[in-house]
Amino acid sequence: MPDVHSLVNDFLIKLKKRNIEGSQATAKLTAELLRSVISSQRVPYTNQAGALIDAVKAVGEQLIAANPIELAVGNIVRRVLHIIREEDLSLTTAAMAGLNMSTVSDDEDDGEHDNHPVLSAAVVAAAARSTLRPPSLQTLLEDMPDAAAVPHTSSSGGDSEEKTKSADKSSRSRKLKHDVIEAVNELIQDIGTCHEQIAEQAVEHIHQNEVILTLGSSKTVLEFLCAANEKKRSFRVFVAEGAPRYQGHLLAKELVARGLQTTLITDSAVFAMISRVNMVIVGAHAVMANGGVIAPVGLNMVALAAQRHAVPFVVLAGSHKLCPLYPHNPEVLLNELRSPSELLDFGEFSDCMDFGSGTASPLLHVVNPTFDYVPPKLVSLFITDTGGHNPSYMYRLIADYYSADDLVVQRRPAIGS
Repeated sequence: MPDVHSLVNDFLIKLKKRNIEGSQATAKLTAELLRSVISSQRVPYTNQAGALIDAVKAVGEQLIAANPIELAVGNIVRRVLHIIREEDLSLTTAAMAGLNMSTVSDDEDDGEHDNHPVLSAAVVAAAARSTLRPPSLQTLLEDMPDAAAVPHTSSSGGDSEEKTKSADKSSRSRKLKHDVIEAVNELIQDIGTCHEQIAEQAVEHIHQNEVILTLGSSKTVLEFLCAANEKKRSFRVFVAEGAPRYQGHLLAKELVARGLQTTLITDSAVFAMISRVNMVIVGAHAVMANGGVIAPVGLNMVALAAQRHAVPFVVLAGSHKLCPLYPHNPEVLLNELRSPSELLDFGEFSDCMDFGSGTASPLLHVVNPTFDYVPPKLVSLFITDTGGHNPSYMYRLIADYYSADDLVVQRRPAIGS
């Protein structure tokens, strides 16, 4: 079995060469790699969570830099960091609760009863998921440990208690690593089943005899539409071809093969056909914290057409595509340019490529962007594997998956270095 460094280097090469197609596959492979990193990491006697966080950040920084446009990589790195913090907080809370209970037991033997509150692991875990939101005074008071809850030990039992504490720390170290790996396994499973979980909601949104418009190709959209068709919903799908890669042709073939009535249209015909459409359903490359969408090129035009004709614009996205960053953050790379060969044949346009002037600049420039940015005001509804949400609620949903301390994974260089 190859070591972790070899696995990391191989995955970095795949990211740099864009050998991994699709956000779901990228997210799943990233989570599996980070699971291997955590599994191979030696956890020190103290600050176990800090050691795991440093190891994940060191690898995560390289992964994000290898392919900055694939935001799913950074999302999974931050999700794993949040898992480590949450599991560590849960274990700490459980240990404090056990300490408080033992103190209460000793007081009962002496005939004295103290009413020290025992912290709930569920409450603190919920508070950890809310770190992006400002804490309330009630939360601060509830989470504050009582200094009087620390038990006073006698000198006769000091040696045995020190041995017990040492064993507890060793056990807690192993349990933290085990719990983190189990939580990452659940994350990998959620990523793998996100299409099915989203598709289960199809019958709630697609009704009889409706006309659905989509653009390009998306596996999430495919499964969503087919799930509604399997529930005996009769509807027609307009598929915009998604030039210049024409991914819509592939989607149209798959829809027809699975028994859906499909009409293929050009991208320029969207405005002409939108008045006949009941709903626009599209996939997404990433969903930002403000509810904006980074989507395949051409979808902003579709969103504007839908808004003009009051047609609902619905975005399907798994939770691994929810990004805690905003579009204006410097860490976010919104777009990249693809090869001009997707637009034209260099042999046919070779005369236009000549340097006609002495300024060493070509006469013809070809710009082929990959993505569009759709602002939240153009989105009617997000459907994720956790349900349907309004764009204004996305920041709250995203806060459940990430910690504020992990928003910037790249470490800043030291001053003077």
